[in-house]
Amino acid sequence: MPESRHVAIIGAGIAGIACARTLAQAGHTVRLFEKNGHPGGRMATRESPFGSFDHGTQYFTVRDQRFALALQTVPELCKPWSANTVRVLDEHGRVAAAGLPAREPHWVPAPSMNALPAAWAAPLQRSESLVLDTRVTRLERDASQIHHWALHTVGHETATDHHRETHRGFDSVVLAMPAWQACELLQNSELADPMAQEIAAVEVAPCWTLMLAFPNAMQPAFSTLGPQWNAARSTHHRIAWLARESSKPGREPIERWTVQASANWSREHFNDDPLRVQAKLCKAFSEVTGIRAEPTHVQTHRWAYAQTTKPLGKGHLWDARVRLGVCGDWCTGHRVEDAFLSGVGLALTMG
Repeated sequence: MPESRHVAIIGAGIAGIACARTLAQAGHTVRLFEKNGHPGGRMATRESPFGSFDHGTQYFTVRDQRFALALQTVPELCKPWSANTVRVLDEHGRVAAAGLPAREPHWVPAPSMNALPAAWAAPLQRSESLVLDTRVTRLERDASQIHHWALHTVGHETATDHHRETHRGFDSVVLAMPAWQACELLQNSELADPMAQEIAAVEVAPCWTLMLAFPNAMQPAFSTLGPQWNAARSTHHRIAWLARESSKPGREPIERWTVQASANWSREHFNDDPLRVQAKLCKAFSEVTGIRAEPTHVQTHRWAYAQTTKPLGKGHLWDARVRLGVCGDWCTGHRVEDAFLSGVGLALTMG
């Protein structure tokens, strides 16, 4: 049996959770740091008075047996979403390719997208291995233990200052975070320059997301509000994807839509005022769907790192000499399964 090690993992998205669970099951002690108040990364859910929005990941597919087996640890949590209504639309909202059947099952956790990472992270949280609301700002060799790592962190912002802390004594460190953030942390720490240079070649596009709720559509007069399809890919210059949230299993029935902007438009308008982005995307939504009613609820969210356009080209990075590793969906693509396999693969490589 391999020697038990103390491992720090930075980032509690699917890759980080998968890596942490695999290492813990192998007998290692893990400490999983997450800058947000909940695990999941882009498998995120935004709550509203009218129901929830899966404003990041919309669904996932299963192609690898290892991922399929992992999902069996949370039976009944994930449900098939009838995405055979997906259409490809032109920029005027006309159906360019109708009735496209789903080539593979589309799955969503219920009652919300973040239910899956929350379930997988629960044992880590119960064992106090998951540290939330804590951002790692610097890595360095532990001055008191030359072959170990120390992590400098900042926690909740208070009225006076951030809560700063140093965590010491880690045998290994894993960066399970977006490529640019991993690269920045490595560079800021003046460590692993070759690894940082390799990561710097990765390209990930941003995405503006629009969330709309139409509670009046529950009234009989509005029973046919909008199109008859529940999800669509679009060639509209502003919009790449639309989904009717209420069509997903286990969701609230109030008419709600999540709209994701195209990569090019999101790049072009990355620094725009959110209200300006909201207005432009609402106009595009009306053009594509034909829905002219005013939504009762409107929100936007900007994902700085959404969809990988140029992956790393390998499942993970691991430097056994300094015991430093990197994983994430961006290593091979942008799917949930990519993130899971990257995290598991790195954990197995670490031994």
